[in-house]
Amino acid sequence: MDYNTFIGEVQNRGQLSSREDAVQTTRITLEALSQRIEPGGAENIAALLPDEVGHHLSKIDTVESFEWDEFIDRIVEKGDYSPEDERGDAVHHARVVMDVVGDAVTVGAMEDLRDQISSTGEWNELFVLVDQEEKPVDEEQRTE
Repeated sequence: MDYNTFIGEVQNRGQLSSREDAVQTTRITLEALSQRIEPGGAENIAALLPDEVGHHLSKIDTVESFEWDEFIDRIVEKGDYSPEDERGDAVHHARVVMDVVGDAVTVGAMEDLRDQISSTGEWNELFVLVDQEEKPVDEEQRTE
């Protein structure tokens, strides 16, 4: 997947009003995620993404241990969200970015990423859209 397609998918799936919003949403989500995963794992995922997207995962060298709520708080803090729906929008946008990442990387890479961050079941929230899409693909493959 090339950069323009990636950002276009984030904009479309996230129902974002502009390309710039999609770029910002992608950057904020991946930079927050990069603070949670090991640099080697981040580099593995980054290598499968367009360079302009992947570099957001490799900016951080120090790994922190924080949970799902803190992840969303970091996205809200860096994003331009309205106070009345900031958390809901941040969760939705993070899920959209991960959904598009899931389309751009291998299944094994997504499983490795999930293994690295899933210290609790709350992190499964990040993969809700990814999980929804995997089921129809599997069913289609069985019918072909």
